[in-house]
Amino acid sequence: MGDLQCAARVFVARHGEADYESELLSDAGGSLSLLGREQALGLADALAGQRIAHVYTSSMSRAVQTGEIIAARLGVGVTVRHDLRELGVGSHAGQPADPDPFRPVFDDWIDGRLDTPVPGGESGSEVVARVCGVLEEAADRYRGEAVLVISHGGAICTAIPNLARNLERRFPLSRPLANCGVVELAADADGWIVRSWAGEQLPM
Repeated sequence: MGDLQCAARVFVARHGEADYESELLSDAGGSLSLLGREQALGLADALAGQRIAHVYTSSMSRAVQTGEIIAARLGVGVTVRHDLRELGVGSHAGQPADPDPFRPVFDDWIDGRLDTPVPGGESGSEVVARVCGVLEEAADRYRGEAVLVISHGGAICTAIPNLARNLERRFPLSRPLANCGVVELAADADGWIVRSWAGEQLPM
């Protein structure tokens, strides 16, 4: 991040509930369900008092749809960033999601071994770096303002605990982020802190 004159506030939210063409693992984008659209409108209304200046969103369709619904409600613009996408499924594509084939890799990431890759996919370090790049872009561009970033559960729960100085890597295990759940970050010259996670205020 640049030398910020005043802290930027970044709200990072998971996309709304989505429907998928298949229950097998895939990097397909999915499409918001009716409930997902209602969740997006509800999130827009919940953030109306925060004076959101702009919305950034993952390039995956379920996130783009969430971001566009919210941005239209708030009357702000949308920027799509591929680096906010969900973790790639790698060589697990076409396999069932249960039992969870990613568990061994996630366990390594939680223990700090971020260089472990998803078979045929990216490492935890790569996920953290790409998400961090967009968060820093948003914070630098909207200094002293608030911005909303729409991403995905895996990407959020991997990146933020490794970026925020007041959060442990294991924190999301006991507090999974629901659809349209929000993490509030503050950015200053010293880096990132989490102000709240899904409504829970955190010590700073």
